[in-house]
Amino acid sequence: MNQPDFWQDQNRAKSVSRSCENLKKQVEPWEEIAKEAEDNLALAKEVKEEDKELIKEIKKEVLKLEKKLSKLEFTVLFSGPYDGHDAVAAIHAGTGGTEAQDWAQMLWRMLLRYCGKKGFETKIIDETRGQEAGIKSAMFEVSGSFAFGHLKSEAGVHRLVRISPFDAEKMRHTSFALVEVMPILADNEGVEINEKDLKIDVFRSGGAGGQSVNRTDSAVRLTHLPTGLVVKCQNERSQSQNKKIALKILRAKLTELQARAKGAKLSEIRGEVLAAAWGNQIRSYVLQPYKMVKDHRTDFETSDAEAVLDGELDGLVESYLRYSKQDRQDKRDKQDKD
Repeated sequence: MNQPDFWQDQNRAKSVSRSCENLKKQVEPWEEIAKEAEDNLALAKEVKEEDKELIKEIKKEVLKLEKKLSKLEFTVLFSGPYDGHDAVAAIHAGTGGTEAQDWAQMLWRMLLRYCGKKGFETKIIDETRGQEAGIKSAMFEVSGSFAFGHLKSEAGVHRLVRISPFDAEKMRHTSFALVEVMPILADNEGVEINEKDLKIDVFRSGGAGGQSVNRTDSAVRLTHLPTGLVVKCQNERSQSQNKKIALKILRAKLTELQARAKGAKLSEIRGEVLAAAWGNQIRSYVLQPYKMVKDHRTDFETSDAEAVLDGELDGLVESYLRYSKQDRQDKRDKQDKD
C-alpha cells in the first residue's frame, strides 16, 4: 500500500485495502490481549503474599482476559478464503404457496435481525412479494467485518413445522425455503464474465419505491447462457446501477458454482438450484407439538425457537464454523495419508 503506484489500479487497490483492514481487525485484539497478559504476569511476579488486595485485583484482571480470549477464539474459525468479504443473501420460498411464502419472510426477518445484532449494514436488492402474505423471494446485501463468514452457515434449505395460521382447521404444516449466501467479490476476484455469454433484459420495476423505480425500465435481468443462471436487480433507481449490482451477484454465484464443481469449465457446469423440499434441509424449526431448532449438519439444537427466529443465531453459527473447520482438517489429513 505504500508503493507510489498503488492507486493506479483502483479495483486492486480497493481489494488490498479491504484485506489490510480485515487483517488489522484480526491482529490488533490479539496484540492487546498479549500486552495485558504480559503486564499482569509482570505484576504477579512482583506481588507479595501479604498484598491481598493486589492479588484480588490481579485475579479480576485474569478473569477479564479469559472472557476476551473466549470471544476472540470465535474469530479464528473464520478460515475460508472469502470469510472476510461482504455478502449477498437470497431467500426463496419452496413449494406450498402462501404457507411457504410466509416462512420465507420469517427467515428474511431472522437474517436481518441477526445482521442488525452484529452491526452489519443491509441493503435490499430485490424483493418479490406473495399474493396473500410473505415473499416469493428476496435478496439483500450485507456489509460488515466477516459478513460472509458469519452468514455462510445459513446457506441451504430450511424446514418449518407449525400449526398454520392460514389453515382454518388448525392443522400442522411443513414448509420449506431456500437460503443462498454468496461473498461479494472485487472485479479482479472470482470468475471472469464474458459479455457475449450474457442475455440482458430490462423491465419496469415492481413493488414500492420512488418515482424512477416504478415508472421507467430500470430493472435488469441477467441470464448467463452457458450455465443458465439468472440474476435480477430492481431496487436501484437507474438501469446502470441495477446492472452493476446484478453483475456483482452473478460473479459471486458463478465463482461458488465453479468451486463446487472443483474447477470445471463454466461451459460444462449447469446452475441447478437445490430444491427447497423434503430431504434437502440443513436445519429444522419445530414450533408444534414441541419447540426445537436443530441443525442437521452439526447436531446443534436448542429449545428456544423464538429467540432463533428473532435473530439469535450465534450458537448455530459457531457450531457450523467449528464443524466446517474440523471437516476441512479431516479432509487434509486424509489427503496426507493417501
